[in-house]
Amino acid sequence: MNIQIVLERGDDGFFVAHAPALKSCWSQGKTREEALQNICEAIESYLEPDEAIAVSA
Repeated sequence: MNIQIVLERGDDGFFVAHAPALKSCWSQGKTREEALQNICEAIESYLEPDEAIAVSA
């Protein structure tokens, strides 16, 4: 699965990353590499099934 990531430098000097296709999926890092690693982890968490919903279904 390919998900577009937008990476920008914030006013505080940190890199801010988000995935526009995934509502409210944002992250940041001190370096570009750290921000990319963090957004990848955020995307993985976003796409994980919610166990509470799965159990009640």
